[in-house]
Amino acid sequence: MRTTKTITHLAQAAAVLTLLGAGAAVAQEPHKLTLKEAIERGLASNLRMLAAGTRVDEAAGARERRLANLLPRARAEAVAALQNRNLRAFGLSVPGIPPTVPPFSTYDFRFYAEQPLFDRQSHHALKASEQQQAVAREDYQDIRDLIIRQVAGFYLRAQSAAARAEAAQSRVATAEELMRLATERRSAGVATGIDVLRAEVQLANERQRLLEARNESQQALLLLARNIGLRPGTAIQLAEPLRFQPVDAPAVESALAGSLTARADYRSLVAQREALLSQQKSSRARYLPKVSVGGDYGGIGRSFGEIRGTGSLRGGVSFTLFDRDRKGEQKEIDSRLRRLDYQLADLRLGIEQEVRAVMLDLDSAAEQVAVASRGHELAQRELELARERFASGVASNIEITSAQDALARAMENYILAVSRHTDAKIALARALGATEQTYEQYLGIQ
Repeated sequence: MRTTKTITHLAQAAAVLTLLGAGAAVAQEPHKLTLKEAIERGLASNLRMLAAGTRVDEAAGARERRLANLLPRARAEAVAALQNRNLRAFGLSVPGIPPTVPPFSTYDFRFYAEQPLFDRQSHHALKASEQQQAVAREDYQDIRDLIIRQVAGFYLRAQSAAARAEAAQSRVATAEELMRLATERRSAGVATGIDVLRAEVQLANERQRLLEARNESQQALLLLARNIGLRPGTAIQLAEPLRFQPVDAPAVESALAGSLTARADYRSLVAQREALLSQQKSSRARYLPKVSVGGDYGGIGRSFGEIRGTGSLRGGVSFTLFDRDRKGEQKEIDSRLRRLDYQLADLRLGIEQEVRAVMLDLDSAAEQVAVASRGHELAQRELELARERFASGVASNIEITSAQDALARAMENYILAVSRHTDAKIALARALGATEQTYEQYLGIQ
């Protein structure tokens, strides 16, 4: 009976351990990460992105403050005072009356209101703040586009490293098979010991390259995780392997025509210039009159029972007759305008150069992919022929070793070509502007 219970307990323990092992396997299953998810995570967690968002809020707050200068102001006061007065200080000296009035109390409850009617300086300052708010929004969008470009580059790097690791694993499998073939032929007496030794050396080299490729792949995943807000120890598996996807790029002239209006960095400079123009108008308006109306109403008395309603209504016009600061402000704004004009002219040339360069890279990379693909096919065929010749006993495995090295170079050329083509598509989406709206189209994301 005791033996039966012991066996039952052991079986139950084994079942629990099995379930725990299955749960651990599920917990350690790598997260399949798509490019779109990586970009979304990067946009949500990037520090520059978060800081740019606070600058947009800050610009909105500045605009509210400028608007407040044109809106009504109202306040309320309640004053209770106990005071006396020296009549002689006011030029009153009456015989028989003490020079100092005995202490008396007053209660005053009052509402005050004021409304600007004409204030061109504040009006143009408000327009300038609205343009600065537009600048902050454009800068925010430009940073989003840059982060998309950056995260897509990290994902591409991880894809290339994974492709190299996969190619290295395939070469190890081929080397192991050729090692087995050399050993079998030596046992059959149709191959020499040097053939086996040469196959062993080639297998060791391929295993060494596999270790290096795996390390580079893990390093690339580590860098990708860091830049999209995941913990560095998170297990990641790329859901989209490296592959060639042709793209229909627009003509250069049509791309240039729309790139300026689509680029957030260019629109930001334009908005900065508009803001400076509004500041310039605000500075010139410092000598214009400012017209406002205001008033107050409330109750005042020496006691609560004596409080009587009183009020006033007033209008005012103010002029600035002399303000030396205005001249310096004008010089400052003029210099900023000239600097922005230089920057806009330089950026227009830079955008055109960037678009043309990306178009050249895209065309060249597509041609390189075609050439590298053909080279890989030829290298694969060369290895098959060398293997057949060695198996037939008409050649040593020197030809196989040479063919293996040629196949490795051809595969590396193909990976480089596809990586360059993919990177050129990412750069094209950035160069043409509106990256966040078009990157899925250029990268072939469904």
